[in-house]
Amino acid sequence: MPEGDTVWRAATKLDRALTGHRLTLTDFRVPAFATVDLTGGTVIRSLSRGKHIITRIDHERPWTLHTHLKMEGSWHVYPDGEKWRRPDVQVRLVLGIEGRKAVGFQLGIVELVPREAEAELTAHLGPDLLGPDWDEDQALHNLRHEPARPVGEALLDQRNLAGVGNMYMAELCFTSGVNPATEVAGVPDLTRLVRRAKQMLEVNKDRAIQSTTGNLRERERMWVYRRDKSPCRRCGTPIAVTMLGEPGRERAAYWCPSCQPER
Repeated sequence: MPEGDTVWRAATKLDRALTGHRLTLTDFRVPAFATVDLTGGTVIRSLSRGKHIITRIDHERPWTLHTHLKMEGSWHVYPDGEKWRRPDVQVRLVLGIEGRKAVGFQLGIVELVPREAEAELTAHLGPDLLGPDWDEDQALHNLRHEPARPVGEALLDQRNLAGVGNMYMAELCFTSGVNPATEVAGVPDLTRLVRRAKQMLEVNKDRAIQSTTGNLRERERMWVYRRDKSPCRRCGTPIAVTMLGEPGRERAAYWCPSCQPER
C-alpha cells in the first residue's frame, strides 16, 4: 500500500494540474457514481489526508471527491493525445480540463459527498504526519493508549497517526533499534521514533525515489524493507521477515535479529 508521502505527491500533482480549472469531462467508472456528471464544475483544491485524497469541486453546489489508492491505485496526468500508460480496463475515474486529463487507475475508493460531509470521510484518522494538523503530543497519546500492542501494529493503525505504511514501519523500527513485535510500552524512546517518522516522510515527499538510508541507488535505498535473507547493512546478519497483526489482517514486518532482538 502506498505510503503517506506517495499519496501526498499524488494529491499535489492533481492540485497543480486541475485547481482553478473548469472540468470539460468527468467519467466515473464505478457503479455507484456511473451517472454522475460534473462537467462545467470548477476544481477548487486537491489535498491529502493521510492516505486519502480529497478533491473539492464546485458544481451547482460544493462537492468533495474522495479517492484512495489502496494497494494498486495511482493518479496520472496526461496532455490530450498522449497514450495512457496503464490499460483502459483499470480506469476508475477521468477528470478532464482543457488540454489535459487526470486519470485514476485501480482506485480502491471513489466516492462523492456534499462538502458539508467532507470531515466525516477522514474523521477516524489520527494526526497527519504531512498535514497542517500534525500534533506530536496527540500521536504519542494515541500510541500509548494501547501499551501492550506491538509497536509495528500501532504504527500502521491510521487512527493513531496517519501516513505510515509497511515500508516506513519496518524502517522506523530498524533505525530505532526496536523489534516490530515489541510492546509500545517497551519502546525506549517513542518520542524520538515518532519524530523520525515525520522526518522520513518530509524528506521523501518531494522526490519520486524513496530512501531511508540516504542512498538513492537501486537496492541501496532501504535498511531492511523487502531485504529478507540479505545481510544487515550494519551487522551482516540476514534480515528476517515475519507476519504481524490480527488473523486476516497480517502485514509483513522486516527486521534484523541482531540489531532488533526480540524481547
